[in-house]
Amino acid sequence: MRAPAFMLFGVLFGFVLSRGRLTDYDTMARMFRLAEFHVFGVIGSAIVTAAIGFWLLRRAGQRTVAGRPIDMRPKPWHAGAAWGGLVLGAGWALTGACPGTSLVQVGEGKVVALFTVAGILAGTYLYAWIRSRAGTPSVSPRVSEALR
Repeated sequence: MRAPAFMLFGVLFGFVLSRGRLTDYDTMARMFRLAEFHVFGVIGSAIVTAAIGFWLLRRAGQRTVAGRPIDMRPKPWHAGAAWGGLVLGAGWALTGACPGTSLVQVGEGKVVALFTVAGILAGTYLYAWIRSRAGTPSVSPRVSEALR
């Protein structure tokens, strides 16, 4: 019964992104040139909403999919986060879409977004493949177990 609720939430979220023009390449280009600021407001609203949501989940005693308590302590810095941020930012600037908005673009019928989604999937696969070759799993065993 949870799948229809998640699907409905996803469709509503996509509708909001579309109505907010967050799937428009020109809107993203103006944001990166600091010529339009409403996207920053949307991102800020999402951060505040997520913070409140995590606070409510922790207060209600909810756990992660791996069965652990929700931990919001700062994580240690590592170079991989910087490289990942650079790759995400470059892809966002080139395509005008982040992973979430690229799926909304596909839903809007923007065929070019299929290439963005293909790149996201290829990058995700490549990351997991590199991690497996290095002997370090890309997902913890407890999460892998919970996702089965």
